[in-house]
Amino acid sequence: MPNHSYPYQLQSSKVRAEFVRLFPISLFVVAFGTAFGLAAVQSGLAPLEAILMSTTVFAGASQFAALELWGAEVPVLPLIAVVFAINSRHLLMGASLYPMLKDLPPGKRYGLLLLLTDANWAVSAQEYQNGRRNLEVILGGGLVLWLAWIFGTWLGVYFGGLLQNPKNLGLDMVLGCFLLSMALGGKKSPRVLVSWGVAAVASLAAWKWLPPNTHVVTGALAGGLIGYFWLEKKPTAQASQEADQS
Repeated sequence: MPNHSYPYQLQSSKVRAEFVRLFPISLFVVAFGTAFGLAAVQSGLAPLEAILMSTTVFAGASQFAALELWGAEVPVLPLIAVVFAINSRHLLMGASLYPMLKDLPPGKRYGLLLLLTDANWAVSAQEYQNGRRNLEVILGGGLVLWLAWIFGTWLGVYFGGLLQNPKNLGLDMVLGCFLLSMALGGKKSPRVLVSWGVAAVASLAAWKWLPPNTHVVTGALAGGLIGYFWLEKKPTAQASQEADQS
C-alpha cells in the first residue's frame, strides 16, 4: 500500500487560541440556541430530544425548518429536501477548503467538517486568501460555537422565557455583520469579488421571486459557477512555498 504523508499538523495551542477568538460570536449563538430550545418544546419535542438534536445535528437554520414540519407524522422526504436546500452551501464551503484539507489524514479531515459553520469557515477562507493556513479555527472555533449552541438549547428548553424573540434585540444581524466584515477584509482577487457579487444578486433575486429557502441554493450555485469557470493563473512555486511557510 502507498505510504501517504500529511504535512499539515494541527497545533493544540492555536486551537485553544481560536476557541477564545470566536468566543464573543458564540454568545450570540447562545441566544439563538435559546430561541430554538423554546420553539422545540413548543413544537412537541421533549427537553432531552431537543438537546440531543442540537448536539448531533448542529445546524441552526435547518433545525428551525425541521420544527415547521414536525408533528404526529413527519413528512420525511420534504424534510430531507428542505434541510438539503438550506445546507447546500456547505458543499461549496467544504470544496473551498480542500487545498488545506487535503494535507490532513481523512479521519481528521472529515472530523473537522463536522464542526464547520459560516463563522469559522469565513475566518479560515479569508486567512488562506492572504497566504496563511488556519484549520485550527475550524476545530477551535467550531467547538466553542457547538458548545454554545447546545448550552443555548438547554437554556431555551428550561428557561425559554428569558429570550423568546432574539430579533427584537437585533441579534439576527450579528452573524451577518461578522461575515460581511470577513468578506470586505484582506486581499481579494477579482474572481472572488465578482463571484460574491453574482452570488449576492442571484440570492436576492431568488428570495424575491422563487420559493422559500431556494435563495440559499441559487446564490451558492451562481457564485460557485463563476469561481469554477473563471480560472486564474496558478501561483509560482516560490509563491506557494511562501504561503506554506506563513
